[in-house]
Amino acid sequence: MTNIRTRLTVQFALLVTVILLLFSLGVYFFSKLYLEKRFFRRLQDRAITTTTLLFDLQQTDSTVLRVIDAGNKEPLLNENISIYNAKTKNVLFSTNPANTRFHEQFIPQLDSAAQTIYLRQGEYQVVAIHLAKANSSDWVIVSGIDQTGHEALEDLKKILIVMVLAALLLLGLSGWFFADRALAPMSGIVQQVNTIFPADVSKRVQHPNRSDEIGVLVATFNQLLDRIEQAIHKQKMFIANVSHELKNPLTKINSQIDVALIQKRNPDVYERTLQSLQEDTRHLAQLTNTLLELANTSMRADTLPVEPVRMDELLWESKTQLQSWHEDYRIQLTFSDFPDEEDALITPGNRAALKVLLMNLLDNACKFSPSKTAQATFLTKANTILISVFNEGPQIPETDLPYIFQPFFRSNATAPSSKGHGVGLAVVAQIVEIHKGTISVQSAQEGTTFTLTLPSLAPF
Repeated sequence: MTNIRTRLTVQFALLVTVILLLFSLGVYFFSKLYLEKRFFRRLQDRAITTTTLLFDLQQTDSTVLRVIDAGNKEPLLNENISIYNAKTKNVLFSTNPANTRFHEQFIPQLDSAAQTIYLRQGEYQVVAIHLAKANSSDWVIVSGIDQTGHEALEDLKKILIVMVLAALLLLGLSGWFFADRALAPMSGIVQQVNTIFPADVSKRVQHPNRSDEIGVLVATFNQLLDRIEQAIHKQKMFIANVSHELKNPLTKINSQIDVALIQKRNPDVYERTLQSLQEDTRHLAQLTNTLLELANTSMRADTLPVEPVRMDELLWESKTQLQSWHEDYRIQLTFSDFPDEEDALITPGNRAALKVLLMNLLDNACKFSPSKTAQATFLTKANTILISVFNEGPQIPETDLPYIFQPFFRSNATAPSSKGHGVGLAVVAQIVEIHKGTISVQSAQEGTTFTLTLPSLAPF
């Protein structure tokens, strides 16, 4: 497959070649028309000279012939002048009597209504001028070959062919040179990219002109590198955090098994060991399910089925289910400014994913609240659905708030008060992003509030 440089050179050469050929054909065609028109004018001048002599002398004898021949200071190739009388249908005389039949073949084409007629026969050009008088109707027929014009056209054809061939050669060389110059920045970009990934993803592609097309491409590529670097960093952090979260319970399980196998013990000790192992196993199972939930949310973002979901009903359903799982949880729901239109309560989305979102927010609020209480407020305004969840847990430091939705991040202010893995809010953030909503967090001494905003189906 040819490279871009070759394709650009060939395309440029073909385009300009077509333009040159069209230009050359135009020059040749219009030059030919000009020469033919000029030669017809010369023939017409000869015919007018003959007509003037006839009107002045009123006769057609050898004297007229001598005068006409004397007037032809520049004789044309195979020139012939004839005078034809339309009434007698005879050729009165001709400068070349031996070639009288050549002019007689044009007689049927003479139209008495026309003043001047221009004809062609092979290389010959013919002009016929009608002389209408009271008692006669004569035609002056002049013919000849424009040898000078033909030679000029042949010379012009050779010049145009040579010039087009020379232009093709020049176009090929110049096109190759300019294509190389135009693509030189791309070669530099390729070299820079080869040194960036995977050796050092922090480097960026440099280009001197940021306003041209290549500069825009470089800027777009650098933005892609930014996202790749961010994704790699998140991946490394994710792997490190997962390894840490899995290492602790596995090490604990292994240690307990080793201790239990060192020597025989009574059934009570084995029972306590099994209970501890069961707790650690549940911890691992919960962590595994949370990680799968996070991965599925990321992978199925484009394939999740979407349907109209009534959020007030889903919020009440999430509250009921969560309280059935945790009898010590208390969830208070407040529906303020309930709208008249049902569409204001509905958002387009995936019902299962939205339920996971609400249950994570409510579970998170109850888990970090000393009284295991969450206060949820539901309201609608400006074509949006707003759900805020408040808990009276410890204040989250301002420096930790930007990282609160990152996987495995746990603030030092809240981590000691409850067990967890720091994945629930990461799942919440991904579900919100999929549904084109927003979520924010505010934390003060009184407690922490998460505010969820989703678009509704209410008309503007």
